[in-house]
Amino acid sequence: MSVNVNGGWELTEARSWARTRLGAAGVDSVDADVRELLQWACGVSSPWSVPTTLSAEQAEKLRSGVGERALRIPLQHVTGRMYFRSLTLQSIPGVFVVRPETEVLAGLAIDEAAAVVRARGEARVVDLCTGSGAIAFSVATEAEHTEVWAVEKEPDPFALACRNRDLLGARGVHLERGDATDPATLAHLDAMVDVVVTNPPYVPADEMPTQPEAAADPHSALYGGSSDGTDIPVRIIGRCLTLLRPGGVLLMEHSPSQAECLRERARAVGLCDVSTAPDLAGRARFLRARLPQSTPAGASVTQ
Repeated sequence: MSVNVNGGWELTEARSWARTRLGAAGVDSVDADVRELLQWACGVSSPWSVPTTLSAEQAEKLRSGVGERALRIPLQHVTGRMYFRSLTLQSIPGVFVVRPETEVLAGLAIDEAAAVVRARGEARVVDLCTGSGAIAFSVATEAEHTEVWAVEKEPDPFALACRNRDLLGARGVHLERGDATDPATLAHLDAMVDVVVTNPPYVPADEMPTQPEAAADPHSALYGGSSDGTDIPVRIIGRCLTLLRPGGVLLMEHSPSQAECLRERARAVGLCDVSTAPDLAGRARFLRARLPQSTPAGASVTQ
């Protein structure tokens, strides 16, 4: 390791060392992880702001972070932060780490909310199984004139969502501790919600993730309550029948293997305009279904 007279570490050598260490540990995303670890260690938000020579303190922080990542601790747990669309969220062990594909789901919810706002001037969105709050805060940040409620059952994710709300200054997001499938949860919003968006536990028993990092995600955030993973998603579909206003839409992330089953379930309970949207890789990942319209299109969102 090259050290200058002030005890620093040249950036080129620090980057090379980190790449070698993470590559040897079997990390797939070496370049992206090294870039994030360097920014984190140096306390900057852009790769262009990383100094050409790391201070002794920055070098020690980088070595520590790379050491933890080489043990296959999730990058987001090493740095304590995770990114979702335009947001930087806090990340802690014991809470599901947001995935890039879920940004597509949030985008669908934002687009639906915007369409409602154009038609009626305001919209109501509910995020069920919110976890860290990523979807709810993205909708609240990007969709104007939209009121957002977010529901989470587990204590650690709920506490983190509250913390992220404070860090983002998203005080307008209503956080509710409760079971997303319970009719009593948000019962005061029944038949008044324009968009229900959810990334529920849905992983089937035979699709357990094999990456070491996935072991850090709590089982309660991953597995869908039955061997095929659809128990919780199906119960949420049932809850949406009472939450949604006529013409309201359900958007749900799921496994590609569940696409047909969940479309059939949505149609069976009376939802219409049922389809599946693709994720970033073109896989069938997002159920879209609408409650039939039985009230005038111009009805007030507040009625």
